[in-house]
Amino acid sequence: MSLSRSTGARQAEDSAPRAIRTAVLLAVGSELTTGETRDTNSGDLARILSQAGVTVAWTAALPDVLATVVATLRRALEDADLVVTTGGLGPTPDDLTRESIAAVCGEETSVDPDLERWLHRLFERRGWPFHETNIKQAWLIPSSQAIPNERGTAPGWWVERPDGRLIVALPGPPREMTAMWQQEVQPRLRDRGLGQERVTRTYRLTGIGESAVAAALGEPLLRKTNPVVATYARADAVDVRISAVAEDGRTPGDLVEEAEAIVLAAVGRYVWGRDEDTWPVAVRRELEALGWSAAIVELGTGGTAAQLFGDAPWLRSARLLTASAAQALVELAEAERRESGAEVGLAVRAADANEDTIVEMAAVGPFGQVEAGRATFQGGAEGRRRAGISAAAFLFRLAGEATKAKG
Repeated sequence: MSLSRSTGARQAEDSAPRAIRTAVLLAVGSELTTGETRDTNSGDLARILSQAGVTVAWTAALPDVLATVVATLRRALEDADLVVTTGGLGPTPDDLTRESIAAVCGEETSVDPDLERWLHRLFERRGWPFHETNIKQAWLIPSSQAIPNERGTAPGWWVERPDGRLIVALPGPPREMTAMWQQEVQPRLRDRGLGQERVTRTYRLTGIGESAVAAALGEPLLRKTNPVVATYARADAVDVRISAVAEDGRTPGDLVEEAEAIVLAAVGRYVWGRDEDTWPVAVRRELEALGWSAAIVELGTGGTAAQLFGDAPWLRSARLLTASAAQALVELAEAERRESGAEVGLAVRAADANEDTIVEMAAVGPFGQVEAGRATFQGGAEGRRRAGISAAAFLFRLAGEATKAKG
């Protein structure tokens, strides 16, 4: 399928292209606003664009209502260099993305002969009846070009606006959208000037909640627009993400390092990882630096610590006992350490306490005997999951302190 280029589209290409620095993502379809289907496209595209140095100003899910889609498109074109729509390119009357873009551009749709021939051949090849409702999938407007769709019957639209802004319309099914974005759209955006150099650094914290992190960092830092410092409560950590682009002759790296110094001064003692680190990676790094292995005994956790670590090479053994086991945790940790031949024995007990979970831990190793306890927010399965993370954090801290003492 070849791109069909209108005169208006060629004229737009001949003018100086507008670099893509900002974007808005619109997911069109009443199935999204009623909760029948989840919008995964916007999240995927936002991640890709952010990594390319494009600021995603906002995203929205829109019903199949012409006036709503038109009004939102107009607002999006005021806020961004690039507007990407997903969905609403089907053949039925409630698929209104093409009509909405045409209304915003003040142009009329018409059937493109090349697209019509391609569409007929596609239906014939697949042995499908061609209904006249399908003909709208061959529509273009003067300022648009077709974006090939090799996995479906709905070509996308590439629309150049007179001020250099772009509208890219893609189908809603992720299988089609992703392939079109990767094969057709992203390469053209890169040629045009996609994003700008951006440096991003993430610190992963434990032992402190998101609100406490925000309070420690302070409102002035969190309200900066470059660098951007933001906090995120994840399932396994509280993340602090620092991101910057060049500004006033300063490199992104310089701006990130300046903010980083403030962040580490405020919450550095809670940091256990950076960027894509996971607990298995972080704990392994600390233990391998010492040449240690470990063995774990769990009570009342459902084995969440062992599940977290999986087949980690440093894990000599992992046992799950009944929560009613009367032996002291220190004794259990020492017995498991001796039996497995590991340098460190770790015992963890979790018990419900009203709506929360009490976690008790004990470790025996070259550092001697250490015990700790904490209450985790939430009970039940979530409390047990957090007990596993508490065990990882405990082991990480012990190994880290041993490394510092050794050095």
